[in-house]
Amino acid sequence: MAILVDKEKCIGCGNCVDSCPFGAIEMDGNMAKMNDKCTECGACLESCPVEAISRSEKVKDENFSLEDYKGVWVFAEQRQGSIMNIAFELLGEGRKLADTLGVELGAVLIGDKVEEKAQELFAYGADVVYLIDHPELKNYRTEPYCGALEKAINAYKPEIVLIGATNIGRDLGPRIAGRIHTGLTADCTELAIDPEQRLLLQTRPAFGGNIMATILCPNTRPQMATVRPGVMKKMIPDYCRTGKIVEITYDAAAVKVRTAVREIVRETSRIVNLEEAQVIVAGGRGVGGPEGFKLLEEVAASLGGVVGASRAAVDAGWIPANHQVGQTGKTVHPKIYIACGISGAIQHVAGMQHSDIIIAINKNPNAPIFKVADYGIVGDLYQVVPLLIEALKESGNGSMDLTCTTK
Repeated sequence: MAILVDKEKCIGCGNCVDSCPFGAIEMDGNMAKMNDKCTECGACLESCPVEAISRSEKVKDENFSLEDYKGVWVFAEQRQGSIMNIAFELLGEGRKLADTLGVELGAVLIGDKVEEKAQELFAYGADVVYLIDHPELKNYRTEPYCGALEKAINAYKPEIVLIGATNIGRDLGPRIAGRIHTGLTADCTELAIDPEQRLLLQTRPAFGGNIMATILCPNTRPQMATVRPGVMKKMIPDYCRTGKIVEITYDAAAVKVRTAVREIVRETSRIVNLEEAQVIVAGGRGVGGPEGFKLLEEVAASLGGVVGASRAAVDAGWIPANHQVGQTGKTVHPKIYIACGISGAIQHVAGMQHSDIIIAINKNPNAPIFKVADYGIVGDLYQVVPLLIEALKESGNGSMDLTCTTK
């Protein structure tokens, strides 16, 4: 869509200028004029007393047809030659969608000297790997990757494109959607297919996580969605699976690049891989302070797990933000999730409710966390957790069998 101003109807009253929250309308003499700040929100439409402002469909290719688009694609994000875990998670979900639609599942692999990684993508469910291999694509940069993926989509016309909601995916996805004039639903937690209309049902939290909204993209293709890491489950890899590789040429001369990667500096602080952890011991406001997390670290170490946190604990400065679980943090599904002093706000629950076993420790017997917990302990965590640590030591430091902990 686009916002247009009718020159013949505009009377230059300036009402639209005052109504725009983004400063996207300027007066050019006695006529309103849109600038590049416009987000197409439509706030100006009702402010015009003479209906000189209207929405207009972007011009589509006259040969555009929904029926020309077939197949499900996953952007196989890689960094320094290693496929990111989110790619395998999306292939697992993409396999279900492709089977429902009766189409192929493709993976788009962009990089430099990454062809050997195609076998991993086949093992996790891909039927086809669209390989775009060039030295300019070694490290992620917005313009080259956008140019490469846009060319692939225009050439092969997938009906669905899934991208991980990582730092890279959140930069790449919206830009691609804007270039090819289609919709994009961000941070989906559930995907399904309406088989009659072949529409992707894209479900994501809305209004602060209080409702779940299902979004459709009926009139444009491809249907695009980003999915947060840790939401979808990977398939069990089958390294006997094979598929076909389709090589797509990257024309470096046709892409205007304004950035260069001079150096890659790896993070030196402790990296917490919450998304792949089998055991997470998380603390909230009830932990009381940073010293409480030292107690949780002892439990996590005994179980071979990691420490998580609610937003309240992170905002208080008790633990770094990379430990945060929830709607504004990481989405996890470990085999065991132990929530200590966490009340159970819906924003936190959205990030951990799919854990296999949830154990809650809280002084408040009416805390919402107990509604999603499999096991609840009403009590002071400073009394309960030391007893848990002692029991673990007596049993041999984390001898718990994690292979059978399913709901």
